Amino acid sequence: MTVSSASPMGLAALEARLRQDLEWLELPAKSWVPPREIDGRRVRDVVIIGAGMAGLVVSGMLKRLGVDNHVLYDRAPAGLEGPWVTFARMRTLRSPKQLTGPAMGLPALTFRAFYEAQFGRAAWDALDRAPRALWMDYLIWYRKMLDLPVENETEVAAIHGGPDGILALQIVRAGVTEAVHARHVVLATGRDGLGGPYVPPIAETIDRRYWAHTAAAIDFKALKGKRVAVIGAGASSMDNAAVALEAGAARLDLFIRRTDIPRVNKFTGIGSQGVVHGFAGLPDEWKWRFLDHTLRAQTPPPRPSTLRVSQHPNGHFHLGSPILGIEERDGHLVLTTPKGRYDTDFIIFGTGFRVDLMSRPELADFAPHIRLWRDRFPVPADMPNVELETSPDLGESFEFLEKIPGTCPALRAIHCFNFPATLSHGKLSGDIPAISEGADRLARGIVRSLFVADRETHFATLQAFDTPELQGDEWTDADANVGAPHAAA
Repeated sequence: MTVSSASPMGLAALEARLRQDLEWLELPAKSWVPPREIDGRRVRDVVIIGAGMAGLVVSGMLKRLGVDNHVLYDRAPAGLEGPWVTFARMRTLRSPKQLTGPAMGLPALTFRAFYEAQFGRAAWDALDRAPRALWMDYLIWYRKMLDLPVENETEVAAIHGGPDGILALQIVRAGVTEAVHARHVVLATGRDGLGGPYVPPIAETIDRRYWAHTAAAIDFKALKGKRVAVIGAGASSMDNAAVALEAGAARLDLFIRRTDIPRVNKFTGIGSQGVVHGFAGLPDEWKWRFLDHTLRAQTPPPRPSTLRVSQHPNGHFHLGSPILGIEERDGHLVLTTPKGRYDTDFIIFGTGFRVDLMSRPELADFAPHIRLWRDRFPVPADMPNVELETSPDLGESFEFLEKIPGTCPALRAIHCFNFPATLSHGKLSGDIPAISEGADRLARGIVRSLFVADRETHFATLQAFDTPELQGDEWTDADANVGAPHAAA
């Protein structure tokens, strides 16, 4: 089907094409997992926590493989899942527009198809990167087209081990707590999925009204006419600095610990199918070496985000300026760096996220048993790295492993499909480029586990299957009358 740049095909035509593609590929596959019940209620084969991009593509892959008895829970209202229209503040995505992301190998499910169907080929060719809000529209459309079972405004408050390896979840919906049982749980919970936003200890020395993290809801209108400081030089720092300036901040000071802003995006630069599929096969010391080098180099902020700040004459970049002290004085703050003291009214910390299992109430029963890399891998003396040391040490299907074997076998039913999985599997679970490959690896692992666990049932089904393909009247036995006298010639 050819798309004309002069006349876009329209979403209705694209949707018809996608439905046809799915039909031709016999997708989704037929349901095959034997049902289980506890107290008269169906046990979910999989519960996915989080209905952002990662959760949606996991759901799509499970449906594709015939595991339709699953559900996605997301605490956000419909259309507000993930960061895209909440705390993400860039104008466009940072990834190149042509990446196929969550499309699962289906051309008609790509962002490009979604965009061209509405705006045409010429508009696509002129597009630099995907507009952030339009990407959210695409994910909403993706969810609709695959008919994914999302339940919004639902929070998973706790996960407990249950009978026969079944997990017992407490979910809260409209203030009411319910019990749900599941055979597997997938944590598709994004950057802060195993912890939360990180701020340096110095932030705790000042009143909370004076600061926020880049991942928080910030009232930028209230910063009009104010002096704002942003800590950090990552993409989120630049985006938040730009929004503050655009909201009318009187002065914006961007404090950067390094003496230069990182300029080379290391991991993207070596991106290939080799990295996608081969990283998990590296020896541990090589996984560590690759990611330690990448993290030390840091990821540069996108050029458009940086220019968005520098175009303002009241935006100031302070290189080689770690924060040495913060003090409150006469209703404002004074920041001290090696280069001077600066008055400010509000600080935005662009200091990232960290793994902190004990801060996740839903994992309280399991946190002491989850094996981290530092629990078994001897950290190289010349490559200490706290972020890597606290990464979960995961199995082949992104499942948690026990710190002490045999103490918490239920961990193997909980899968970590979020950013901290990177050291074990590579960048397959947090960013757009290889999210489909990661979801495929995860879903196939769950399918294998479900089938093996139900092997007796499947074997009994095999034994009981007796639908004949032949009726017995399709042939005649030529030797049926052997020994009978032959008719005379």
